[in-house]
Amino acid sequence: MIRGEGVEKASGILQFSKQDAARRLEKLLWSAIANYEEKSGESWEGSELVVKEIMVDSGRVLKRIQPAPQGRAHRIRKRSNHVTLILGTKENTVEDGAEN
Repeated sequence: MIRGEGVEKASGILQFSKQDAARRLEKLLWSAIANYEEKSGESWEGSELVVKEIMVDSGRVLKRIQPAPQGRAHRIRKRSNHVTLILGTKENTVEDGAEN
């Protein structure tokens, strides 16, 4: 939903989204903005930051066992994930797509 959007618009989208993970992603977005300010030494408001890339990969899996009837056991997998969010600046380069 937020890939390619400016950081203010992306924050607004996440803030008013009804999905549960949107709050966590908004917190991650503001953390990335704070990291940008810390590393570059300039304010994010002056630069035109956009969400360049965002992806979710699988993380580690905690394996647990739940007792089942007749001495058996069922395996329970508690899954986690890794979220990668990359910010970039807006580029105004246009590629020529002219064909002969």
